[in-house]
Amino acid sequence: MADEFIKGLGIFTGGGLAWLVLASWYRTTGFESTDQLVAPVSASGMDLYNSLGVALMDIMFWFTLVGALTFWVLIPAGRQARQAYENRRTQ
Repeated sequence: MADEFIKGLGIFTGGGLAWLVLASWYRTTGFESTDQLVAPVSASGMDLYNSLGVALMDIMFWFTLVGALTFWVLIPAGRQARQAYENRRTQ
């Protein structure tokens, strides 16, 4: 169980940090703004590299959520279900 927890924590911190960095570049309009990190991305000045950055920001967001939930919820639940099935089958 500790192995899955640390893998999920690594994904959560690494992906979260990457998302925070990209969101601070593309979603912060100013330091005095109250909607930092959640403001919509402006379409002005979007070239190929900025488009890749915005796409990578969305990928990192979902990788962080799905990756952490996979190691913290899905894999342990699958192991518990498999163990319950084996215990039921042997009885």
